[in-house]
Amino acid sequence: MEMSEAQGYVLPCGREMETVWERLGPADSSLADTHDLTCEHCSAARQSLVILQEVTGKLASEEIAPPLSLTGRIMSAVRAEVRRHHMLALPGAEPGRVQISEQAVAAVLRCAADSVDGVRARHCRIFVTGREGAVDVEMSLAVAYHRFSADAVEEVRERVRTAAAARVGIALVRLDLTVEDLYDA
Repeated sequence: MEMSEAQGYVLPCGREMETVWERLGPADSSLADTHDLTCEHCSAARQSLVILQEVTGKLASEEIAPPLSLTGRIMSAVRAEVRRHHMLALPGAEPGRVQISEQAVAAVLRCAADSVDGVRARHCRIFVTGREGAVDVEMSLAVAYHRFSADAVEEVRERVRTAAAARVGIALVRLDLTVEDLYDA
């Protein structure tokens, strides 16, 4: 069985809709035969197909710009991607081993840095020190021009250390903060 036989739609007059579509052509063309022009079923199908052709032509010719928030949404999804092959063991009094992805830890620490007014966390890298529940962290920041000061960086340092201990249960052995960029808020 051919593909067209399996998928074709036959009008009540016996003509396939695909044949009507192929003979549609521009208004001044003579692709249609007498049957196409005189048969009530084919005429109705032609009228519907002409409308469909006009509407799809208009839609196809429209230029659609992506929303302004698209890049931000894509980057959020990329940052949220969990890479489970980089796991960090958490300390605990209970028997057994509890692990968390380094990506999840980085997300918590970036969130803590972002909570400081005028600061945006950029990159956060986690390095396991060898001791259970202890890590080194390198984080880059963008700071609003009006907010840039040693106090702002120290506030980020305090919030990141607090979040690491309270929310994740790890100790930061080393926390390196780098201000990569200043922005106008």
